[in-house]
Amino acid sequence: MHISLSVNPHLWWYLSRASAIVAWLMLTASVLWGILLATDLFPRWRRTAWLLDLHRWLAGLTIFFVAAHLATLVADSHSGFGARALLIPFASIWRPTAVALGIIGVYLLVAVEVTSLARKRLPTSWWRAIHVVSYGVFWAVAIHGALAGTDASQALYTVTALVALTGTVFAASYRILSRDLPKRRPARRPARPATPSPARSDACGGVPGLASARARS
Repeated sequence: MHISLSVNPHLWWYLSRASAIVAWLMLTASVLWGILLATDLFPRWRRTAWLLDLHRWLAGLTIFFVAAHLATLVADSHSGFGARALLIPFASIWRPTAVALGIIGVYLLVAVEVTSLARKRLPTSWWRAIHVVSYGVFWAVAIHGALAGTDASQALYTVTALVALTGTVFAASYRILSRDLPKRRPARRPARPATPSPARSDACGGVPGLASARARS
């Protein structure tokens, strides 16, 4: 009995499209979690260590799916993308500007990730300046997906993109505006009145009525 298995010739193309969308969603979530970590949103549910670990985990997933997107593009013989077209901006013949934005976004993403891993060895001012580039990465990838993505015309992609853009713009705006707001201070509890010590409750040796008798004399 002979069983033949046929593989879809466009398998790598489908995997490339799927990994690109997942990479963008992971990037969006990483940016949102980073903003949440830097603000005082949801103070009752804040767990700083948990937020930081999740932020790093999402960033790592973003790098992984970006690498998968590039590898599957090269593996797909129908797309016509080679290593040069995916590593050098404007080297691609197909939609060079859109592809260049994606390449620049990848380089900036790698710079942010590397400096994050080496944060303890870098001055804080340097790390913060480079980390702000994350916003540029988000917009470069968003525009790249809108101009170069073959799924950009799909209704589900459009709705997902609008939700991601709206959430990121709101969170980033709150992050910028919250810098100028006064910091919230926890309400102080009213001080309890000092309870007199039993040994000093009566200035006259504890003899009842002796103090009032002296006051009348």
